[in-house]
Amino acid sequence: MNGAGADPGWAGGRTSDRAECVLCPNPSPMTLDGTNTWLLAEPGSDEVVVVDPGPLDEAHLAHVLDRVASTGRRVALTLLTHGHADHAESADRFHELTGAPVRAVGRGHDDLRAGESLRVGGLEVLVVPTPGHTSDSVSFVLPADNTLLTGDTVLGRGTTVVAWPDGSLEAYLESLHRIEALTRAGGVTTLSPGHGPFVADAAATVTFYLRHRAERLEQVRAAVAGGARTAHAVVEQVYADVPRSVWPAAELSVQAQLEYLREHP
Repeated sequence: MNGAGADPGWAGGRTSDRAECVLCPNPSPMTLDGTNTWLLAEPGSDEVVVVDPGPLDEAHLAHVLDRVASTGRRVALTLLTHGHADHAESADRFHELTGAPVRAVGRGHDDLRAGESLRVGGLEVLVVPTPGHTSDSVSFVLPADNTLLTGDTVLGRGTTVVAWPDGSLEAYLESLHRIEALTRAGGVTTLSPGHGPFVADAAATVTFYLRHRAERLEQVRAAVAGGARTAHAVVEQVYADVPRSVWPAAELSVQAQLEYLREHP
């Protein structure tokens, strides 16, 4: 569960020759430092892929477009990791501003497909379904950088919410194992998350996420065995060390864990 507050060491910026993060000024206990809007482009190309333009914040969109224009490029494609407002609310407005198509899971006739290879100006981006945080969550591999853009599936700091009832713990665990397989195969060594700093050690982070989920699940199981009858009662026990500002989100994750335990007693 995130909620640790903003990290003054993360303000976005360039993470490789192909990737730059423009940080949206919407920090909160749930968004950490703010939403990371990623600009991706092959060196020498004049076309940019934008991942998660963020909330409907005209100043942020203008900043994103200024960063693109400053390199002599244009936005050729917009991708969404999932439909939550802090990532996707501005998608239609950004399309109006750029004319670039917007692609995501579940937006209509041009849905992203599992394993699809997107090529824009020499840049290759691979589509990896990672449902669980939400049913429409998807991640993107940038093979030339061995990085995975994870949206809210894996964060740069802390852990994420399984946003029940749309989110599913079973699907989320499967997604973490899918990412783990990519790290073991060497195709992914770093993570470019939707919130929080760039992650230099993808394998260690995914191992931590899997261990954390297993520990939380056992804590929820123990709380129920001890008499907790509602998700809120479980949160009071299991998430007592988490700021109360994120308890409503924790309750969603607990609901997802309770559903998982009913299906996997």
